[in-house]
Amino acid sequence: MGVPGLGHAQITAGAGTAAGDDTQPASARVGAVIFYDYTFQSSPKATDAAGNTIKPNAFNVARTYLNITGNISHVVSYRITPDINATRFTLAGNNMNGSLVFRLKYGYAQMALSDYTGAWNNSYVRMGIQQTPIIDYEEGVYRYRFQGTLFAERDGGMSSSDAGITYHSNLPNNYGDFHVGVYNGEGYNGAEPNDQKAYAARFSVRPAPLGGAFVKGLRFTGYYLGDHYQQDYKRNRAMFNVLLEQKRYNFGFDYLARQDQNKTPPDKTTVKSDGYSFFITPFFKEKGNGWEALVRYDSFRPDSGTFSDRRQNRTIAGIAYWFPHPGGNGTAAIMLDYEGIRYRNYTAPPVKQDKVIVHGLINF
Repeated sequence: MGVPGLGHAQITAGAGTAAGDDTQPASARVGAVIFYDYTFQSSPKATDAAGNTIKPNAFNVARTYLNITGNISHVVSYRITPDINATRFTLAGNNMNGSLVFRLKYGYAQMALSDYTGAWNNSYVRMGIQQTPIIDYEEGVYRYRFQGTLFAERDGGMSSSDAGITYHSNLPNNYGDFHVGVYNGEGYNGAEPNDQKAYAARFSVRPAPLGGAFVKGLRFTGYYLGDHYQQDYKRNRAMFNVLLEQKRYNFGFDYLARQDQNKTPPDKTTVKSDGYSFFITPFFKEKGNGWEALVRYDSFRPDSGTFSDRRQNRTIAGIAYWFPHPGGNGTAAIMLDYEGIRYRNYTAPPVKQDKVIVHGLINF
């Protein structure tokens, strides 16, 4: 269920040692991930400090990860991932002003339970700052986080990582898996402000793992996140997902519904929103080697509880080249893509957005 090339690969139970075998020494491995890009924004235009009209463009390092993973025994493993991202530290008069922010993305211990769960393999308990159940799962098929985050994260208000405790297990005979957990609910970059916890559950079914080429790559997923901004103020997410992995392409579809009561007491107004997203990534040679394409469309309705049909529609289209990697797990890719956002049925619509970007990925 990992995310090849994006630094989100999960540590499998007993990595580095045979099941039940503690004769091997403890191990540690170090890796890194870099997302870099050049972005040209044709609209909306902006102004510089002198008031000149400009088309913003910049070279960026959107994110870098340092991945430290290892095993203490065949039962106990760990991961530590500091994240240096594109957020800038701001404090006037400080010599760190403008520097990139350094923070912890993952830091957890994992206890493998496969010795005791029989056919329910890859069973583990994980505690600490870790992947949330749905985003990491989907990115294992999507593989283009270096272009930008998934619909569930951009418009769904979900975090890819949070502090908590979770349990994961595969279903027998490769019929799917499930991942449930309790989290703080504030994301990896937020402290817990109260006693409200988020309860998350993902259940994925592979209906025909031994079927033909088409159906054995098909998975259906249901996901629910129940949380509160504060007591009695709901922050809920429900999601349905379809993934299809084939020799020549990967495909995914999401439907998402949100319920938010992010108000100041005593106002308990509920804001409902929903939307859908789909992507397809054709492989012109083979997955992860050579030319690929990405086509993605997101449509988000921020106020589905009213009679309005205001929508924010995002289109992403690009061509990528994944460099050959003769040995090991290292990957490198470069991508030229377009991203545009349009607004429909707004009384005073926000300005449309158009960007052309060169994205790059290094992972080892």
